[in-house]
Amino acid sequence: MVVAPNGNAYVGNFGYDLMGGADHKDTGIVLVKPDGSTQKVAEGLSFPNSMVITPDEKTLIVNELFGNRISKFAVHADGKLGERHDFASFGSLGDEPSVARRMEKAMIKPDGLALDAEGAVWFADTVNQRAVKMAEGGEILETVDVAPELVFAVTLGGDDGKTLFMCVAPDWDKANRKSENLGRMISTKVSVGHAGTP
Repeated sequence: MVVAPNGNAYVGNFGYDLMGGADHKDTGIVLVKPDGSTQKVAEGLSFPNSMVITPDEKTLIVNELFGNRISKFAVHADGKLGERHDFASFGSLGDEPSVARRMEKAMIKPDGLALDAEGAVWFADTVNQRAVKMAEGGEILETVDVAPELVFAVTLGGDDGKTLFMCVAPDWDKANRKSENLGRMISTKVSVGHAGTP
């Protein structure tokens, strides 16, 4: 979820019971306005799980964790979103129902998202055990290796916005993490600071 400066919240979701072993299904983004009203404003996304809004508040960028892409939408004055466009795409995974096969075929598995002042995004490339800075179009500009751990979320912060914070853990197995608390936050300095929302 991301909350725009005007209070509009954009909420993503799995769209199916991933942890229960259900087949993959595309889903959408729901707009929740400050008055509590809701409406679906995007469809056909493969688990939209992290979002940012550009500083001019005119573009929403969203990860598609199981879609092998990062998408972007124009944000209209009424809060609705325009058509989906690629921020970066590495090939369609089609209607493949198996999450495991989607993950095998995908070149990127973008989890967590942060925008920097150059218009590039940082994301948690979870299964590949790295944080990635990517330009629009898909060029990888920088990576931070977190192996042997997995990284699940990233953000830019600190006094100058140039600290990359990364949430890491050994795996995403719920039972393992309940029995042994090994998740932690790590950080490193980067050259370009934070921009946009959050």
